[in-house]
Amino acid sequence: MNSFGRKYRISIFGESHGDAVGVVIDGTPAGIALTEADFTADLDRRRSGAKGTTPRKESDAPHIVSGIYNGLTTGAPLTILFRNENTLSGDYRNLTDHPRPSHSDFVARVKYGGYNDPRGGGHFSGRITLGLVAAGVVAKKIIPDINIVARILEIGGCSENIAELIDGVIREQDSLGGVIECRAAGVPVGLGEPFFDSVESVLSHMLFSIPAIKGIEFGTGFGVARMRGSENNDAIIDPCGTTATNNGGGIAGGITNGNELVVRVAVKPTASISQGQQTYNFASNQVEELKIKGRHDACIALRAPVILEAATAIVLADFSLLNS
Repeated sequence: MNSFGRKYRISIFGESHGDAVGVVIDGTPAGIALTEADFTADLDRRRSGAKGTTPRKESDAPHIVSGIYNGLTTGAPLTILFRNENTLSGDYRNLTDHPRPSHSDFVARVKYGGYNDPRGGGHFSGRITLGLVAAGVVAKKIIPDINIVARILEIGGCSENIAELIDGVIREQDSLGGVIECRAAGVPVGLGEPFFDSVESVLSHMLFSIPAIKGIEFGTGFGVARMRGSENNDAIIDPCGTTATNNGGGIAGGITNGNELVVRVAVKPTASISQGQQTYNFASNQVEELKIKGRHDACIALRAPVILEAATAIVLADFSLLNS
């Protein structure tokens, strides 16, 4: 439910407007140097502040409350906690009966019988990804020879003039989606298993856990459907398994082949927009205009690359520990 992994196992907790959010990590090897300062660079990349991101300001200061002694991991579960300091819960009061289109409000209400925390999306909020980023920082220390980098390929269908697009969508009180690519270099041959525990299967499971991810492709992805076998096949050109092309995205038969791991994701437009929308109101039992208050990202994809890197690191660390 809220846990993922086998040897490197993470459990996320918290709600957007609760006291705190965070992650418990079980399976971290003992003896890894770790301080709260190690999280700064990646947490800063996830932080809001740039145009198109939420105006909600949080310090996002990590507190390591277990699993560390004298600056080294002990092998016991790591608990990393982030206090929520800047909440305006009243902005969400009307969403209990008048749920946002394409958001979790309605399904959470039904699934949990109305006992869910609706403030800021509760446990469904993108704020919960703070725990993923923290777990990714630790995961990268387990796989130091693997270099993982994610970047935005396009926003709103465009790869240029993104700042102008963001300005326009803010004026229109709307939102934009995007495409992000993640590459992992230095991945060894042999991670993953056939079928249900293939690298594609497990990584897709993790990536689809990131709010707003609606599509995934590896290597050439959907482009292979328009290719012939002679075009798609990745010819091996040396004893290490290096291939002339990388249409498979560094994976063959569900197992890493030593080439660069390449994955792309589609991020949907943020569901919370200030533009009025006609949607069902359970209090009045009719469709009415919904005006969403609160502080929201005009384009959540802008802050997603570091989350994608973290998710990839978590999966590769888990596979690496399984292989060790």
